[in-house]
Amino acid sequence: MYDKTNWLDEVRDQDGNILQKGTPLSARNMNRMEDGIYEANLLATMLSQYNMQQKRALADLEGEIGQVNLTNSEVFPFNNSIKTIALLKSRDTLDYRVTTEVISADGNVGEIKITDKQLNGFKISFTGSAKNVAIKYYIQGGMYQ
Repeated sequence: MYDKTNWLDEVRDQDGNILQKGTPLSARNMNRMEDGIYEANLLATMLSQYNMQQKRALADLEGEIGQVNLTNSEVFPFNNSIKTIALLKSRDTLDYRVTTEVISADGNVGEIKITDKQLNGFKISFTGSAKNVAIKYYIQGGMYQ
């Protein structure tokens, strides 16, 4: 805890006699002020960094949700369902997660694959024999720019 100095002005009467002794302007007192200013500035910088980290963490949790309809015109085991998805908000890193949920399908979906991740998008496809698959995707992480 900071020990505050209560500064006093020197007060004299009309004859020059000291009625109240003032706080000395000494190196000790001035250095205490400098230490307090330095510590307050350091704390403000640390709080600013913490605040930025919290904003990034909240943005990371917020994520993005979308839906895509994939079509396949090939005969199994071939599949041409790959589609490029553009992110609504670009990321700082490729370290984002894409999770998926099949909404509907007219056949075997197989595996849903996420490939070619970029800062502004990725590719999505399925490996099964279905001709039409609706997929809901959820994106989290990667920090927003």
